Formats: sequence, C-alpha cells, structure tokens
Amino acid sequence: MAKHTITLIPGDGIGIETSAAMQRVVEAAGADIEWEVAEAGAAVMEKTGGSPLPESTIEAVKRNKVAIKGPITTPVGTGFRSVNVALRKSLDLYVNLRPVLSIPGAGGRYEDVDLVIVRENSEDLYAGIEFEEGTPEAKRLIDFCAAEGAGVIRPDSGISIKPISITGSDRIVRFAFDYAEKHGREKVTAAHKANIMKFSDGLFLKEARKVAADYEGRIAFDDRIIDAFCMNLVTDPSQFDVIVFPNLYGDIASDLCAGLVGGLGIAPGANIGDDYAVFEAVHGSAPDIAGKNVCNPTAQILSAAMMLDYIGEPEIAQKIRAAIAKVYAEGEHLTGDIRKVTGSSKPACSCTEFTDALIAAL
Repeated sequence: MAKHTITLIPGDGIGIETSAAMQRVVEAAGADIEWEVAEAGAAVMEKTGGSPLPESTIEAVKRNKVAIKGPITTPVGTGFRSVNVALRKSLDLYVNLRPVLSIPGAGGRYEDVDLVIVRENSEDLYAGIEFEEGTPEAKRLIDFCAAEGAGVIRPDSGISIKPISITGSDRIVRFAFDYAEKHGREKVTAAHKANIMKFSDGLFLKEARKVAADYEGRIAFDDRIIDAFCMNLVTDPSQFDVIVFPNLYGDIASDLCAGLVGGLGIAPGANIGDDYAVFEAVHGSAPDIAGKNVCNPTAQILSAAMMLDYIGEPEIAQKIRAAIAKVYAEGEHLTGDIRKVTGSSKPACSCTEFTDALIAAL
C-alpha cells in the first residue's frame, strides 16, 4: 500500500469534530496517510487579519494534489465570499460530484435511491459577477439594457450576471458521460431552464446534446426542465441515474437529493478538476452545536471514502462504506440528527460513540 500525503482543512464549527472523526476512521481502516493540516475560514481571517483562504492553504492543496475539508462558515449577506467557491476558482475545480445513495436505517424517504449529481462548479450565477444597487456600475448596466432594448430593469436593482460558456458546458457534460461509462451507469440527464434563458441555459443544453452524440449507443441521454425535474425527482427518483446541471440548479438539487436519503448529514461530495481534487462534507458548519460532541461525521467519512477511491485505494474505501452500512442497519449507535429523521425514541449517541462504533465495525 502506498503512502499518501493529503491536505486536511479541518474547517470551523463542527468541522473540527467531523474532521477528527474522519481521520480516526480512515486510519483504522488501514490507509497509510500523512495529513498536512492547512487552515481556512473566519477564524484564520480574525487571527491574521488577512484572507479567510490563505495562499499557504492553496499552495498545500497544489503541492499534494488532493485535499479533504470540513465545513467552513460563510456569512450570509455580508462579509467574505464562500471559501468553498474561492477554492474551486483558484484550483479550477469545475466538477462538483455528489453521489446520492440510500443507507438502510438512515431514515430516507425512499429505500433504493442510487443516483449521481454532476454540477458545474465555475460559472453561472456563482461566478460572483455582481453590481450593488445604486452603484455607478449598476446604473450603467441598467442604462445599457434599456438602450439596447434588452428589457426593463428597475433602477433600484442589485444585479448578478449569469455566464455559461461552451467550454464550461462541454467539459462538465463530458465528465458526466465519462463518469457514467466508467462506473457502469446507463443514462445521463441534463437539467436546465432553456425554455426561458435561451442564451445561457440554451447554450448549456445545445452543448449537452452535442456531447451526448459522441456516446450514442453506449450511454442514453435525455433532458428535463429544472422545475419539472424537481417534481419528477421527488415523485420517482428511480427514473434518474447521472444528472448534470449548471451551477445554481445543481447546488439546489443536490441538497434536495440529500433529503431523499436522510439529509445532509450523510451526503458526501467532491470538487474535481484536471489537476486537483478537494473532498468535503457538503453540510454547513452548525456553530450552534460546535464543541458539544453531538454532530454526525458520516458525510465527511463518506467523502473520505470517495477520496480513497480517487487516490487508488478502493478496497479501503469499500471497507469504510461497509462499516457505515452495518452501523446504520444495526441502529444502536446513531447521532441525534438521524434519530430525529427516523423518529426513533432510542437515545442519540455522541460523535465519539458513533465513530467508535464505526471503528469496531471495521
């Protein structure tokens, strides 16, 4: 077994606890990993008076090629932009990959969900091209739209711009098809709003159809308007396999999918580019329960299993997944969030007790 050096960004809030639990499980499963710890988030910003994402952290990811991170608090409405978004931009992590799989005992709405979300990570409204209400830039854009007959924008508007490119669309859809082919999946679905946004979502759909033609006869393809897709998803998720989205829709739909199988506490994720990959629990930092030893580390541990697959340790990854399945199926050592979802009257266990149970199951 090869030794791997992995950058660990613990995050903040419950990230400190979920990251520690993940390390314990990965090491108990037999992975030979040297962790290079790097910091990011509000605490770093307060400590150094600089960026919430120090250049040293970016360099640590570049040096090791692979990282795993805990959740990091992002202020709502004010303060710095998301560290997650900044990482994706600085490392060109254009794929957000989120498998959605039922775990018996986790309280999912369905028993047999098995689908994969492939979300474009670099464009769309999350590109961060915004103009604050009342600024000269916003006023010039409003005047330009009026002069060009592009539509009326109220003068007291804040404005966000939604860029979607041929390059970005082609590579994310191609990743979805390649992933489907590599993992024995049968169909890719593109979700969009091309009926309304004809020059952005319309471009995404056009490129998706072009890419699909290259896989004709090997991987099936269809497309759904995003609102209809959401209705179809909650009605019957079994009709979907791999779904590829522009950025914003993928963000919303991936959390919706997590709700089908028990919640964000068991939802793993990865951000992948041509050169680097960052694996992460996709839930928030939950500062209200931080330090209380009650959080659920499953999402970060499953993200570590994805990471192990990525670095060529699939047997260890499968051991971890099997241990999680065993602990959830037995139902004796589950955290409070899962007890709540399942409606169980059994006492909730702590993060430490859950982690101990996983290690025993290994």
